Amino acid sequence: MQITSMVAIYFLMWAFSVFLVLPFGVKTADEAGVERIPGQAESAPAAFSPRRFLLRTTMVATIMFALFMLNYEFGWVRAETFDFFGGMKPVE
Repeated sequence: MQITSMVAIYFLMWAFSVFLVLPFGVKTADEAGVERIPGQAESAPAAFSPRRFLLRTTMVATIMFALFMLNYEFGWVRAETFDFFGGMKPVE
């Protein structure tokens, strides 16, 4: 696999990881016990730490990418794995 393909796949996994990580560790103002600012939504986070968020997202994306590359190298899960109707022929 070319390096440009690996970078693109890592970027896609990182972007997907954003949505996996975003809801974890978030506390609303009511849960954190702080007063809301006038006009603030009830569901808005009380405090947001971009550094922690980026670190968590990068860690999840790196683990997902490592599993993807291991599967690419060793072929644990292939397209034939999901062929439930027998229409595909194995790749040799």
